[in-house]
Amino acid sequence: MIMRFLVNVLKHFIISLIAITTLASVALVSSGYGYILTGVSRTYMVGNTTANIDDHAQFETHTIKAGTPSPWVKHPSYNAKPLQKPLTDYLKKYESAAYLVIKDGQLLSEHYFSGYDARSKTNSFSMAKSVVTMLLDITIQEGHVDSLNQPFTDFFPEFKGDENAKLATIGQLSLMTSGYDWEEAYYSPFSPTVELVYSQDIEQFLLTRSFSDKAGERFYYSSASTQLLAIALTRAIRKTHPEMSLADYLGEKLWKPLGMNDSGLWHTDGQGLELGYCCISTNARNFAKLGQLLLDDGEWKGQQLLRKDFVEAMRTPQANDSYGYSLWINRTNNPSFYQLQGHLGQYITVVPSENMVVVRLGRQRDKEVSTLTDIIPIYVEHAIALAE
Repeated sequence: MIMRFLVNVLKHFIISLIAITTLASVALVSSGYGYILTGVSRTYMVGNTTANIDDHAQFETHTIKAGTPSPWVKHPSYNAKPLQKPLTDYLKKYESAAYLVIKDGQLLSEHYFSGYDARSKTNSFSMAKSVVTMLLDITIQEGHVDSLNQPFTDFFPEFKGDENAKLATIGQLSLMTSGYDWEEAYYSPFSPTVELVYSQDIEQFLLTRSFSDKAGERFYYSSASTQLLAIALTRAIRKTHPEMSLADYLGEKLWKPLGMNDSGLWHTDGQGLELGYCCISTNARNFAKLGQLLLDDGEWKGQQLLRKDFVEAMRTPQANDSYGYSLWINRTNNPSFYQLQGHLGQYITVVPSENMVVVRLGRQRDKEVSTLTDIIPIYVEHAIALAE
């Protein structure tokens, strides 16, 4: 009797829970917040609380096709020195996946943690912003884009009625000074940044917004700016290559020439548009090649893939003392460095004076201190010690 009563109570509870969940889902969709459901299914439903470095399995993706692999040459002192305990403790504390050091163009040291290895694909997050800016240079070289100063509205006629948009240039999207109205917030479900991640139609979402400032007047780090840049490059490329995606272009112009050791993945929305501001998945050795390309002024094995003056502009502070064209810069540290940087502590750090590239990938970072002035100097200091 008691058991039957408990079963009935449980049934009613489950039915009520389903009804409440259904009503909540309908309410979210009808109020324009349907992307939250997508976000929940791709995070909480798979055991995470935010986007994570392994989430390519939860997204649709485009393949960045590799060609003939060109392996790193191992340094004569490859892995000769163990990582010192303070560093290994730090790496493990923040759930690192990889720590890799390139010295003089050779693989000096590489270490993996938590089940990751040399072939593990992990999410670049915002390091992809720098990659999109590299592609901007290539589109200029090939004539798809006139220059960094080409008007934004040449690519987006939808904004020709916006007076601030008419002042912006394509280069200012990379500089984060375009004036596009945005709020960069990662943890509020009602943030436009979260909608950008989980929207099924990113292009339509961004086209409904506007410009709030005059171009060039204010630096504001914005994922939307890089996404608009990715859309602009896609539109420009498709004028002559109608079927080419940005992932295809990256594969042809950088992935294959750099001899990446396998194909990468690039998250897309429901329309097949790449998430240009983030989410290129590959392994630490391949990420390191992007840093080496910048260290070598855009040249790889005798082929000038990026213009030297463009690379110099990328790594030179522009509207902000710590930011160039989609690269973070610290010139006050000794030694100075610049880097590609992504959510949760994805870093490709270039140390010119040491002829060195340092890669750290992982699931967390220390949120209590500055990345540029506190975290990266730790990784660089230990990398230099390994090379001594």
